[in-house]
Amino acid sequence: MSEGTEVPIRDAATVVLLRDSADGIETWLLTRHTTHAFAAGMSVFPGGRVEEADASLPMTGGDLAAFAARAGCDAATARALVGAAVRETFEETGVLLTVPSADLSGARGDVEAGRVSLGDLLRSNGLAVDADAVRAWSRWVTPAGEVRRYDTRFFVAALPNTAEAQDVTNESSEASWVPVAAAIEQAQRGERQMLPPTISTLATLLPFASVAEALATADSRSLEAVRPEVRLGPDGSVAVELPDGTVVPIPKSLLS
Repeated sequence: MSEGTEVPIRDAATVVLLRDSADGIETWLLTRHTTHAFAAGMSVFPGGRVEEADASLPMTGGDLAAFAARAGCDAATARALVGAAVRETFEETGVLLTVPSADLSGARGDVEAGRVSLGDLLRSNGLAVDADAVRAWSRWVTPAGEVRRYDTRFFVAALPNTAEAQDVTNESSEASWVPVAAAIEQAQRGERQMLPPTISTLATLLPFASVAEALATADSRSLEAVRPEVRLGPDGSVAVELPDGTVVPIPKSLLS
């Protein structure tokens, strides 16, 4: 990126898929391929950029007007963000968050590859996106200086009783359920690489004993944008500083 070039900020949605376990709340984490254009080698939640068709998905439930007001966007963008959250979850895990519940994981690959649209798949099976199933949790904006920038709304969602997440997407080298506390400990030991929004989101889930308890607090959370700032050290090191003053080192390759 040349100096002075402004990188467009694109809307994106990320879903923190959760389930209860004997080890506390677990979340589904994917590790991106090291050759991936964004977040290479990083452990991330399912998610991605909003697509134009996401706003027109059949949808039911949820208070989209209230979400739009909290998220600082218009109603159409709010609908698109919810649609993108459900689509990305399906594409990257095979889990479908719809009313009624359904297992269409056999069609997941076709949707991810663009051979079938999620909207057509839902309509042909009499399904609608369950806007109540994804609860807005936080909002992060990629700091200036990176080659790709996103305004990402993070959602939390419970794994449906009838669904099973699968390691299926071609965008990751591995994926699995990981206890929230264990994922944080792995990151602290350097065994798992995470970007600041990922590890910060995990940390916000530590106080909760169950998924239901976490979901119950979602609507009261602030969706004010968190805007980390890049800090370059004299030795060439790269870090981001969070609004609370926390400085998190990140791989320099992410800014190249």
